Amino acid sequence: MRAIRDAAGKLGRRLRRDEGAATAEYAITIMAAVGFAGLLVAILRSGEVQGILTDLVHRALTVAG
Repeated sequence: MRAIRDAAGKLGRRLRRDEGAATAEYAITIMAAVGFAGLLVAILRSGEVQGILTDLVHRALTVAG
């Protein structure tokens, strides 16, 4: 019975350690940022969005100049 308690205690101590937690958080954040950047690139490459942005810039330059 003591061996089981010792093993459970060791397991509990291992689960409470947070070594490497920051690295995992950075990895998850970077993966999310890369996914968002990929989505943004895909959206901005579409013809419709390019047309909207071109029209917006054209209107801004026409009004200003």
